[in-house]
Amino acid sequence: MSQFFQIHPENPQARLIKQAADIVRSGGVIAYPTDSAYALGCHLGDKSALERIRTIRRLDDKHNFTLMCRDLSELGNYARVDNSSFRLLKNLIPGPYTFILRATPEVPKRLHHPKRKSVGLRVPDNQICLDLLAELNEPLMSVSLILPGEDLPMTDPYDIRDTLANHVDLVIDGGYCGMEATSVVDLVDDVPVVLRRGLGDVSQFEQAL
Repeated sequence: MSQFFQIHPENPQARLIKQAADIVRSGGVIAYPTDSAYALGCHLGDKSALERIRTIRRLDDKHNFTLMCRDLSELGNYARVDNSSFRLLKNLIPGPYTFILRATPEVPKRLHHPKRKSVGLRVPDNQICLDLLAELNEPLMSVSLILPGEDLPMTDPYDIRDTLANHVDLVIDGGYCGMEATSVVDLVDDVPVVLRRGLGDVSQFEQAL
């Protein structure tokens, strides 16, 4: 049975955040809130936990995971960010955007796009998530919590607990956090390309760089 932490969305309890981080470090899979939807997360580079998430979601090995980062500085450790991209990112994060950037050697190869050597990264505007990332002091491997056969992510932490009690190690109840996906913006080349319109204003990317 998974553990269930009720964490205040604006003033997260430090004790519970530390316990959640310890669960991640020990190889656990967690369901947690972000600024767009609930997500599944695990320790960076933990192949076993990653495969557990693939099993829950029924994902093949081509599905791209996102690295959840706590700030722009950490994101820059895992992605190559030039000056123009830096200015754009600085204005938009934290926020509901996933950015595709060229990966640095810090990113496990199995998380790279096989041809482009790129990776998806984001800095969420959610205090629980940011505090957890700060406690971990490294990114979370993450994917939206959308169950097989469904089109939308789960939104109710109690439903998540009831459904995934035997499949995840922790469910963090951070309240309702919506069900709309992030906007995805490709910054690998010189001109930003919007790959998915979701939360977040993407009209600005025509003049952003």
